[in-house]
Amino acid sequence: MTETTPAPSGVLRSSGIARIVSASLIGTTIEWYDFFLYGSAAALVFNVLFFPSSDPLVGTLIAFITYAIGFAARPLGGVVFGHFGDKIGRKKLLVVSLLMMGGATCAMGLLPTYDTIGIGAPILLTVLRLIQGFALGGEWGGAVLIVSEHGGDKHRGFWASWPQAGAPGGNLLATGVLALLAAVQSEEAFQSWGWRIPFLLSGVLVVIGLWIRVSVSESPVFLAAQAKAEAEIAQGAEEKPPVVEVFRHSWREVLGAIGTRFGENISYYILTSFILVYVTTHLGLPKSTALNAVLIGSAVHFITIPLWGALSDRLGRKPVTLIGSIGMALWAFAFFALVDSESFTVITLAVTVGLLLHGAMYGPQAAFISEMFDTKVRYSGASMGSQLASIVAGALAPIIAVGLLKDYDSGTPIALYLCAAAVITTITVAVIKETRGRDLTRSTTPRAYSGHEAPVADVDRR
Repeated sequence: MTETTPAPSGVLRSSGIARIVSASLIGTTIEWYDFFLYGSAAALVFNVLFFPSSDPLVGTLIAFITYAIGFAARPLGGVVFGHFGDKIGRKKLLVVSLLMMGGATCAMGLLPTYDTIGIGAPILLTVLRLIQGFALGGEWGGAVLIVSEHGGDKHRGFWASWPQAGAPGGNLLATGVLALLAAVQSEEAFQSWGWRIPFLLSGVLVVIGLWIRVSVSESPVFLAAQAKAEAEIAQGAEEKPPVVEVFRHSWREVLGAIGTRFGENISYYILTSFILVYVTTHLGLPKSTALNAVLIGSAVHFITIPLWGALSDRLGRKPVTLIGSIGMALWAFAFFALVDSESFTVITLAVTVGLLLHGAMYGPQAAFISEMFDTKVRYSGASMGSQLASIVAGALAPIIAVGLLKDYDSGTPIALYLCAAAVITTITVAVIKETRGRDLTRSTTPRAYSGHEAPVADVDRR
């Protein structure tokens, strides 16, 4: 397939940007499917098959600790992929991340269990989880940047939000496959071999994703910046690693990205992963109740994320994000009260509203964080900010939530935890600078927390 041709203004024609968006969306959906599949399996089967314990919550807690290990590898993946993505391009690294993620997930589906090889089973599972985390750490930055840098300033929030929809898309796919298997299989069959099917399915999805991804063109913004950097080096300029440049000149933006993601990240894993534990272990309801509630909520989430992104193009990244963070701080308490009703309809309502509010934070986020950094360090900066947040937020969320549930046997402490996380994001977003409309070809990074308006040339309010 031929590469996309830019329009004279430097902004892709609608057919071109649609192809770029489709490639990013499908790729991120597959990678998030692989990553979330582990989270769902950790709550439903890994606690028994790989981490057997007399106390179900203890086994689940250990399973979620390995789940968190995947998050620990994400910043390293962000640094490595970010470095090479800023050096050789976004597209090549996106292909590598997809291959790594798919290979690790397929291998999980072939692993022997604890009963077969003993301690070797959880060790191998943990290694594969590390590979998953490393790959995903490089995926997010590349996927959102290649879209952000192909499109124009006016509609960046909308276009860049589509790769974000890959997260609920992947969760929707993973939860849907597990729910289908749970419906057509007995508990014994699912525990014995049925759980392997979704992991092996990843191999087919990766082939589809690769076919689509290799057809897109490299970011024109990156190519222009690369040519400029090569010319400067030829004239004797010193070349520093992108990660060094980020910590020297863009550490405020990294902190801003971490704070922006904090409440969003924690709320998502409470709403989609921990809810499976809460409903099955604490309330004693069938796992299909939680799976189907998350399935419906994820479908609504998938559809509405681009709408939030589009709204951020009109109102700004900050106002839309604040709608989500403030709303989540309040909804946290209603969420657990509604789930405790043990009604499937009410539980579904609780999850769906929670994911709608999450989408208000998540939809504008790709454009918001991309616009914080210069092109020469954008992959590194965006990946580090995003993935460092994943350690302090998403990685610990299910562990903290399970620990609180074990100690207090109630959803109220978890609601307080979720509320506090949303408040941190609210404060962060309230004090950082609005980035809507920034020209990504400009080399002056808007400074978060600076207290000064960026020059008119840097922030185009069209």
